[in-house]
Amino acid sequence: MRTPGPALRSLFPALTQVTYLNTPTAAPAARPVLEAVREAEDAWSSGRFDWLAWERQAEQTRSSFAQIVGGQPEDVALVNSVSEAASTVAAGLPPGRVVVGEREFRSNLFPWLALAERGFEVVEVKASEGVVSTERLCEAITPGTLLAVVTEVQSASGFRVRLPAIGARCHEVGARFFVNLTQSLGALRFDAACGADYVAAHGYKWLLAPRGTTWLWVKPGRLSEIRPLAPGWKSVELPFADFYGGPFAPAAGARRLDASLAWFSWVGARAALDLLASFDAEAIEARCLSLAQSFREAAAQRGFRLAPAEVPSQTAAIHVPDPESLHARLEKRRVIASVRGGSLRLGFHAYNDESDLAAVLEALDAPGR
Repeated sequence: MRTPGPALRSLFPALTQVTYLNTPTAAPAARPVLEAVREAEDAWSSGRFDWLAWERQAEQTRSSFAQIVGGQPEDVALVNSVSEAASTVAAGLPPGRVVVGEREFRSNLFPWLALAERGFEVVEVKASEGVVSTERLCEAITPGTLLAVVTEVQSASGFRVRLPAIGARCHEVGARFFVNLTQSLGALRFDAACGADYVAAHGYKWLLAPRGTTWLWVKPGRLSEIRPLAPGWKSVELPFADFYGGPFAPAAGARRLDASLAWFSWVGARAALDLLASFDAEAIEARCLSLAQSFREAAAQRGFRLAPAEVPSQTAAIHVPDPESLHARLEKRRVIASVRGGSLRLGFHAYNDESDLAAVLEALDAPGR
């Protein structure tokens, strides 16, 4: 098992041209992922492609994702987006009370808000200083709550909640627990002991995969509640045995929830998860957190106001009077970040290093910041 450093960094061509701190938006392409996708494109171009081989590569990611989250492959579904994953879970819920933070990214908000049209009580937990804290979420999870929804690292600010505390509160009141790991998994490790019933993650950020690759893990005891959101040829136990006629008999495991897949994205996803698995996950997390903490300390010393923090996160946001202008000045220096919620947001993956930290700090120190 390798440790991240030059061995990982050298696999990202973009890093020779820019200081890339925008993984919370999307990761740059890693060479093994690019090569896998290009190989598939070349096969497609030749007319001698094997689409079943592409399907098998997608299937391999089911086991890879299960290993990352501490589950079993048969409990993992392959879908296209977090909104699809959330909507799939939402469709199987009995009417009840759902708790979700008001500052959730809309892919993990609108599927739950839409439940109000079906008679659900949907409670949006108010934010303070742009974040929804663990304490506020736990306070809102009262007896009688059906489901609590959280994203471990909040998209706009990098604020990270304490999943074990929320999971414990859900267990205490008998609520289900939906966890979105899109802004953390791949950089931060996940502990299944937090009590999640459902875990979703889109792969195009910290998992280094192409867009359009999302995994949904469902706790075995919850699988019987869920039916396919859009039943199709992939919903049955043996989808490749016959493509025509009925009857419709959903697969026993989470594969019943599978979408029809965009092949090239999943070919890239297989290469991405294989790449991450070749590096030590603990070392990846330590590197990400160390770089982000160093940035926070240096930014604070320079007088920048940081977004609130509760648990160490690999993503940081700083409040500035004119974030768009600062963002433009950073881009001129080839420092790639993003503006969210009136703040400048930066994310540190294990392919980043101290030179990236120095580059962004030098840009922040420049006159006219």
